[in-house]
Amino acid sequence: MNARPQTRYDVAIIGGGASGLAAAIAAGRAGASVCVLERDVACGLPILATGNGRCNLSNARLDSRRYHNAAAAKAVLGRDGASRAEAFFDSLGLMTCEVEGRLYPITRRAETVRDCLLGACERLGIDMRCGVELQGAALDPAVAPDAAGGAWILDIREPQRPVYVHGDQNDRAALRRARKTLAGAQMAQRQIRARSLVIAVGGCSHGICDMLDIPHVDEEPVLCPIAGALARPGNGAGAGNNPLDALDGLRLEAMLTLKRKGACIAYEEGEVLLRPYGISGIAAFNLSRRCQAGDLIEMDLFPACNNDQLAHTLRAREQHVGPWNGEAAWFDGVLPRALAAYVCEYVNGTGDAIAASAALLHRITLRVTGTCEHQQAQVRRGGIPFSSIDADTLAVTSRPHLFACGEALDQDADCGGYNLGWAWLSGLRAGEAASR
Repeated sequence: MNARPQTRYDVAIIGGGASGLAAAIAAGRAGASVCVLERDVACGLPILATGNGRCNLSNARLDSRRYHNAAAAKAVLGRDGASRAEAFFDSLGLMTCEVEGRLYPITRRAETVRDCLLGACERLGIDMRCGVELQGAALDPAVAPDAAGGAWILDIREPQRPVYVHGDQNDRAALRRARKTLAGAQMAQRQIRARSLVIAVGGCSHGICDMLDIPHVDEEPVLCPIAGALARPGNGAGAGNNPLDALDGLRLEAMLTLKRKGACIAYEEGEVLLRPYGISGIAAFNLSRRCQAGDLIEMDLFPACNNDQLAHTLRAREQHVGPWNGEAAWFDGVLPRALAAYVCEYVNGTGDAIAASAALLHRITLRVTGTCEHQQAQVRRGGIPFSSIDADTLAVTSRPHLFACGEALDQDADCGGYNLGWAWLSGLRAGEAASR
């Protein structure tokens, strides 16, 4: 039998992801009684997918300028955000290491991070209530917000008996079985009370904002691939063909420059994956936060040298591989064949094909039509606006004892650990404030 003896808490946290678990631990360590209300079959499951399963915990040098709302990021992260994040992981018993400016668990396995978070919650006696549907949340008009019994009344629907994930929680089949069990489980209506409430629902906060009648900015996916078209060779020749079809799956290291009406908007350097619809990869994901339809993205495959230097290097190849002949094989050792074929088709017939090749390899241009593959977006922009938030405590200013953290707030950042860094540190701040 699943007895739920406790119905009153100091702090209730809606959402058991990264920020919610950080908030729970912070509140629990401050001496508060805490419950986490999670709608999935277990807490922390989204963490398992972060960093391709390796969990890029944070950037080693968190920079507020990499965030959508830089002023809010600066207020929460401060100058020592990365150090405080690392100290938090140390306090969980999680060993970390730095790889190319990013912080990872030393195991390079995301489940290690989740296990440490859940272990800390267990040691603190935090009540993890999973499979929960929040059906209502309101202030009790008869109770003062600082009363011992609490002022927030939460109407929830949860399984009469716990639903467990049997087996490895990394196992998708085990999760599917548990979720199927949850879908068919007998549910019970219950009511709990809390003095403080923390919203940590990730990038889907519109529902609870409507429930609580607090401001909300429409959410949209960011950190996703960019759709667009490459310039076609031969001034439009072969207009019925998409050059990206022949380049599908090609990975390149490049410097990307985002331009709008001739002005440079942003730069990103890193791996780019060419797809029939446009470009993907971390560098493209970061530009997806800034690009608009009609922008141009110039891909520079040789950013360490200028046009003249690259042309001189290519001309020197003629001593070794023979004179320029307009064939893709001439670029063997410099370019993948598929890309070389695109270059040859583009420059053949120009007055100086080698100089034209050098210029093209510095500025392979994609005309942006928008973003795509939104269902795979890593982060969503939007949520509770910071105009409604006290940055010192992350309290919602229009409601007493209501706080928010993580992606529930209108905050997003570049790839590289910035988004998880925000989740941990905003969760800790909200949890600490809620416990007071």
